[in-house]
Amino acid sequence: MGDRSGALLRAFSFCLLAGLAAGCVARPVGDFGRATPGFTHDTAMPAAGDFLARQRKEAVSNFNETDQEREMHDRVWRFLVAAHSKDWFYDTAVELQRTRITPAQDVNFTIERYYNWLRQTPYQSSRTRYSTVGAHITSDIDTIPKTFAAICAVIEVDRQRALALESLGGGLPPERGLNVAARKSENSAHINWFVRALNYRYDSYDFALDNLLVETPHEQSVAVDEALRRMSVYVGRANRHDFCSGADPSGGYGDVVIPSRFQNIGDQEIVLPK
Repeated sequence: MGDRSGALLRAFSFCLLAGLAAGCVARPVGDFGRATPGFTHDTAMPAAGDFLARQRKEAVSNFNETDQEREMHDRVWRFLVAAHSKDWFYDTAVELQRTRITPAQDVNFTIERYYNWLRQTPYQSSRTRYSTVGAHITSDIDTIPKTFAAICAVIEVDRQRALALESLGGGLPPERGLNVAARKSENSAHINWFVRALNYRYDSYDFALDNLLVETPHEQSVAVDEALRRMSVYVGRANRHDFCSGADPSGGYGDVVIPSRFQNIGDQEIVLPK
C-alpha cells in the first residue's frame, strides 16, 4: 500500500475515532445554523471519503473548488440537514454521505420522521405545531432562490471548463480531461442530492400537515397548505433542473397545478374548529 493510501486510511481511522468520541459524526453547527469549520469534518473525513469513493469506482476530481462551487455546497448543505429538529433529517447519515465515506443513503429516508418529531415535541398549544411547520416551509422558500442561483453558477462553471478543455485540450495532459469529467460528475451528484433533499422536505411537510389535520384540526392549517403550494412550484422547477430561468414564482403557481388538500376531502363543507 502506498504512502498516500496509508495516510488516507489513517485519516479515516482518525475521523471514526473522533466521531465515536463525540457520540456521533454529524457536522457541528454554529450561529444561524452555519457549519462550524474543523479538521475532522473539513479535512480528515473528506480525505477518507475520497479514498473510499475511488475504491467504489466513483468519479473523484483533484481540482481545487471554485468560489461558485463552494457557495453551492454551503447553500445546499442547509437543505441536507435540520439541526433544529433533532436529526429528523438523519444528520449523521448526511455527514457521512457529504464526505463520501458512504455512498448515497438519502434515497432510503422515510417521510414520517418530521411528523413524529412534531408530535413528540411538548408544545403548550396544538396550534403551535402548525405555526412551526409554516415557519419551516417559509424559511425554506426564502432560501431556495439563492440556492438555485448558486447551482446555476456551478452549471455555468462546468460549461466553461468543457469549452476551455475543447479549445486547449491538445496542449494539456490527459488527466486534465479526466478531472473535468470527474468534477462535472461530482457537481451533478451534489445537485441531484439537493433535488432529492428538497423533495424529501416537501413530502415530509405534506405528510405532517395531512396527519395534523386528522389529529388536531385547526384553522392554521389553511395557511400551512398555502405555504406548501408555494413551495411546490420550486420543487417542480428543481425536478426539471430549471435552476437558471430566473423565474420568480412567488406571485403565482406557473404551470404547477396542485389542488388544496381541502378540495380533496369531499363534497361536504369542511369547517375547521377555531
